[in-house]
Amino acid sequence: MTRRKKLSMLVVAITTAGATALFPAAAQAEDEEQPTTRELLEQCDNGTDKCVFHPSGAPVDSMGEAHQVGDSAFNCTKDLQRSAVSWSDTTGETNTVGVSMKAQYGFTKLFSVTIEASYNHSWESSHTEQQQTNVEVKPGEVGWITREAAMEEIQGTYEMHFEDRFYGHHIWYVPFTAKGPKADAPSTKTQHTRKMTKKEKKQHCG
Repeated sequence: MTRRKKLSMLVVAITTAGATALFPAAAQAEDEEQPTTRELLEQCDNGTDKCVFHPSGAPVDSMGEAHQVGDSAFNCTKDLQRSAVSWSDTTGETNTVGVSMKAQYGFTKLFSVTIEASYNHSWESSHTEQQQTNVEVKPGEVGWITREAAMEEIQGTYEMHFEDRFYGHHIWYVPFTAKGPKADAPSTKTQHTRKMTKKEKKQHCG
């Protein structure tokens, strides 16, 4: 294999200003046009001889950002109150190209199939949890519930082979990261209380 051909098969990911772009490792003119990550991935099974997603290691578990669910409970009485707060909360996914993995693209279908085969569970683009949670609120205070969703992050690389050169190269390697909810893992619910402000007392207690 010639040196020129070897160089044409290599690409490196360069991240600038929060966006990932792919470039061949070989030196090139500054004005040479390059594809975006999405432009490349949309060619998966739609112009490629081969398109494979290679996960890099096991999924990384984490908890999502804590945020309030349901309404706040205001206690305007002189007694301790237990309020049942009903709530419904939907957690979505994020990924490198900002496209739902439920979308009908070759690379999204391949991703879902690969994840199920590699980790024995399906990928969740969104998950909704609904519940009724009790919160105890002292006189003159306000209570509320926050939730943190269980998440998993998967990193990997799409390997794409083209019969005809695509942007000057037969082979591209496209880094990809997706983060989504774990439907089979419990979320974390926390109750909070604090004293009402004068404005809140006037608004809710009359």
